[in-house]
Amino acid sequence: MWKKGLATWDEYRDVVTVRRDATRKAKARLELNLAREVKDNKKGFFKYISSKRKTRENVGPQLNEVGALVMEHTEKAELLNAAFSSVFTAKAGPQESQTLEVGEKVWRKEDLPLVEEDRVRDHFGNLNIHKSMGPDGMHPHVLRELADVVAMPCSIIFERSWRTGEVPEDWRKANVTPVFKKAKNEDPGNYRPVSLTSIPGKMMEQLTLGVIYKYVEEKKVIGSGQHGFTKGKSCLTSLIAFYDGMTSWLDEGRAVDVVYLDLSKAFDTVSHNILISKLRKCGLDEWTVRWVMSWFWQG
Repeated sequence: MWKKGLATWDEYRDVVTVRRDATRKAKARLELNLAREVKDNKKGFFKYISSKRKTRENVGPQLNEVGALVMEHTEKAELLNAAFSSVFTAKAGPQESQTLEVGEKVWRKEDLPLVEEDRVRDHFGNLNIHKSMGPDGMHPHVLRELADVVAMPCSIIFERSWRTGEVPEDWRKANVTPVFKKAKNEDPGNYRPVSLTSIPGKMMEQLTLGVIYKYVEEKKVIGSGQHGFTKGKSCLTSLIAFYDGMTSWLDEGRAVDVVYLDLSKAFDTVSHNILISKLRKCGLDEWTVRWVMSWFWQG
């Protein structure tokens, strides 16, 4: 309007000032809300941070086995896929039978359910709507809103999967994204894979994990010195316990030596056969063990 002579300069400047103040307040309010809700909405927080960065961290050229730089996206994906799959131990294959052990009864329809409908409904009702959907296209927001509707059919699917040890095909699919860690970004070995899988598949994982964790906790399989991936413990509790032990020994005048070990790709190189054997030795029920076997070797 000012350019067309329909408003004065002072009117134009007043509107600009009001707009600038409103924009600044809105930005401050948005950033404050993102900071307050970061625990429940990490995706939104980091998406906002990424939008403010001048450069985006896309996967650049990769070095192949002969030391040549690969530029094509398809070839880079093949190199990264080969690097990710090469770290798995050879002992992780299905080298033992997946049949029920002697003395384990076969599933009958009149048996008590392992997966109750109410538990599934609670899981769906507590889904984080800010999470991304998996390759199956099921968004957590939709599943959360339809928790009362999908709880019963999903509980039947979960129950059947648990009893038979069969994993649905959609749960085995994943969108894998390479995330750069450190050192040279041309080396495929310096990336770690992040998998985006099906929401129902993740829920079945959580149900199985809950059973395993409850069992090993009751049987006291996990020692008190384990802090990682343990409820109520973290890196902070580990550091506090370590600091307390070291300082008490130093106060007593004792010599203290510390050895730090960093296992390269520790999770990827875990022998599934050994892990399954340990679960069985702990006395975990064969249905759960067999489902974990199917998830490892067919997923």
